[in-house]
Amino acid sequence: MDIVVEHSIIRDKAEYLLSLISHFAERNGLNKMQAYRYIKRFGGIKLVDEHYNIMHTLSFDEALDSLTHYLNRQGGAIT
Repeated sequence: MDIVVEHSIIRDKAEYLLSLISHFAERNGLNKMQAYRYIKRFGGIKLVDEHYNIMHTLSFDEALDSLTHYLNRQGGAIT
């Protein structure tokens, strides 16, 4: 894979993840650091990394709902 394309994918994933964290925080009354720690603790960072190609095709609300359900299945308590 071309290095430029690979860097572009990494940048796109990072921007998408940052946006998810920000919206997750806002939706659940958390600050961004709290949201990041919660998402990381319950495997959400890995989920987004591994399934970015699918998640970014969903509407943002669907992606947040899917992330929230996944985090709950992993032991998280935010619904």
